[in-house]
Amino acid sequence: MAIESKRTIEIDEFVPKQQIDEIYLNSPYYIRPDGKVGEQAFAVIREAINKKGMVAIGKVVFTSREHMIALEPRGKGLMGITLRYPYEIRDEKDYFGDIPDEKIPKDMLDLAAHIVDTKTGDFEPSKFEDQYEDAVRELLKRKQQGDKIEAPTEREPAKVVNLIDALRRSVEAERGGKKEPAASVQQRSAKKKPGRSSAPHKRAG
Repeated sequence: MAIESKRTIEIDEFVPKQQIDEIYLNSPYYIRPDGKVGEQAFAVIREAINKKGMVAIGKVVFTSREHMIALEPRGKGLMGITLRYPYEIRDEKDYFGDIPDEKIPKDMLDLAAHIVDTKTGDFEPSKFEDQYEDAVRELLKRKQQGDKIEAPTEREPAKVVNLIDALRRSVEAERGGKKEPAASVQQRSAKKKPGRSSAPHKRAG
């Protein structure tokens, strides 16, 4: 079913920013007024929600679909973040419910805290490196040069190791100027695959 795209955002309500669970946040967009006519109204909304510490919740249609969107001040403009619908979110209890309550040994916690302290830094996105994209560029470069491309061999699954030993080795490597590879953990996307589920989403308390 096609939905007519509009060049406007319909604001339904204003909510405190801290009430929006990060799991609902999807894609960010820069929002600016379209022409001189809407500049004053745009500025009024921006400054009002900035003063109140609120986020505007509205609806917008693009890509032939209606999206919920949260608007918040950003510089002289607004940042709009599309929100996932509840049916798109997995229930965390389905994945965390069977995790046992572990009693953490003090020496293990102290070692982990030490590693956190030694690797504490500032958030700098410029340090981020997309190794997959770099590998694709290198592959294309080699193909253009006529090099023979062979399929890589599959890696063996990581072995489960004693965590306290791994923490100690990490600390020793740090003192010796070496870096140990980060421990791997099982991860699963919190976002559901396309398709509406009949099961209601339960928000974490």
